[in-house]
Amino acid sequence: MHDLSHDPAPQPRDHGGNLSAAMAEFGGTRSGWIDLSTGINPQPYPLPDFDASDWGALPDADALEDLERAARAFWKIPEEAAVLAAPGASALIAAIPALAEPRWVQISKPTYNEHAAAFEARGWIVRVHGPAEAKVAVHPNNPDGRLWEEGKLSAPLTIIDESFCDICPDQSLIHMAARPGVVMLKSFGKFWGLAGLRLGFAIGDPNLIAQLSTWQGPWAVSGPALRTGARALQDHTWAEASRNRLHQDATRLDKLMLAKGAELAGGTGLFRLYEVDDAATWQRNLARSHIWSRIFPYSRTFLRLGLPPADGWDRLEAAL
Repeated sequence: MHDLSHDPAPQPRDHGGNLSAAMAEFGGTRSGWIDLSTGINPQPYPLPDFDASDWGALPDADALEDLERAARAFWKIPEEAAVLAAPGASALIAAIPALAEPRWVQISKPTYNEHAAAFEARGWIVRVHGPAEAKVAVHPNNPDGRLWEEGKLSAPLTIIDESFCDICPDQSLIHMAARPGVVMLKSFGKFWGLAGLRLGFAIGDPNLIAQLSTWQGPWAVSGPALRTGARALQDHTWAEASRNRLHQDATRLDKLMLAKGAELAGGTGLFRLYEVDDAATWQRNLARSHIWSRIFPYSRTFLRLGLPPADGWDRLEAAL
């Protein structure tokens, strides 16, 4: 039996949203900061009026079916594909590598680092290029917004992470969910701005989705998440209005940053990636005005910004 007592403690992975670290260094209170380090919609979907049963009862099976039915309609999921609601896409990312025997997985860089970490934890060998038994494609990619071509996604186990694709639904590869060996991920927290609700979806090969469902067990998704998700996925008017606003705000942010000397390196309607002379210096300068941004350990020049709330634009411009 492997003795875990001598194993080094796992190192925390780099993520946005670590506002506590920013406050520890630069002061202030959480409510006084503008957190642009994540790609979360700053104007979230309005929560329904909950009642006591939403919190006091076990999640209802009919409510789960309502949510998954709404997901099928919203994302135009092929009939051949199965759908699984889960407590966040991150929980699914951690479980997916167990769907096949560990060998080689191809994950292009830069991209969201939890995929490689999850595969490595299950004994897979991660490679950037070359043939592999599994392939991960974040579509559009985080942090540069790259879109994948369908012809490049043909591994026996293919994971397509569309956590940010609700900003550009016309680019979705959802039709690939009907193919054997494909698992697609959808995140509710990004586009709908409710990351704390912890709701995500796995869509694809029924055999693989069934395994994920078995491992997840019953009542994985909370009652409030079931109710909110089903309502939001049926609200096409809100979704279209949000896309229009986010695209306008992304253009506004680009103009502001380029005027200050940054160069656009990519992004989506929920976050923008800029090339700057020294990203750490830009982050510190913004942090002195209690505006938190995202930099990356693998790049000295990448600075990523989410979109500010409606009342945060003047503060951002002044800080720049």
